[in-house]
Amino acid sequence: MLRRIASISVAVVVAFSIGVPAAEAGDRTCRGTLGAITVDDNLRVPRGARCVLNGTTVQGNILVKARARLTATDVSVDGNVQAEDSARVVVRGGSTIEGDVQVFDGGAARVVRSSVDGNIQLEDNDDELAVLRNNVGGDVQAFENTGGVVIRGNRIDGNLQCKENRPRPTGGNNRVEGDKEDQCARL
Repeated sequence: MLRRIASISVAVVVAFSIGVPAAEAGDRTCRGTLGAITVDDNLRVPRGARCVLNGTTVQGNILVKARARLTATDVSVDGNVQAEDSARVVVRGGSTIEGDVQVFDGGAARVVRSSVDGNIQLEDNDDELAVLRNNVGGDVQAFENTGGVVIRGNRIDGNLQCKENRPRPTGGNNRVEGDKEDQCARL
């Protein structure tokens, strides 16, 4: 009887380990296009890949890796959109991000006509950046970017903070509940 139970236990363990693909065990990888589906965990855009999301729901974070490109239209993200050393990040068209949008040490980025419950943080990027017509629950921060920053037509519940950007940010018509600081004092 004990040998039979042990055999059944081993068979169950083997079936589960063989039958479950590695992609389902953790983050989902995106190369190409995903439509109106739900991703139950984090979504990764691997190094050098291109990912297009249209109406996709992500129940974790979107992680954009080195030299990767993300275009997200009408997406819903329960966590953050985080990019480091990415080539391009675009969040647009009625997208809802419950956390932050963070783009560091990369290239271009655009956040347009979206709702971000947390912060939009752009730091040390070297290509064009735009934050246009968004509702932001936290702060909008642009620090040490060198490709140009446009911040226009946003409703920001926190602060609008800009430091050490070259050239200095342009834009205007932002409704800011907190303070407009440094290079963004007149935006």
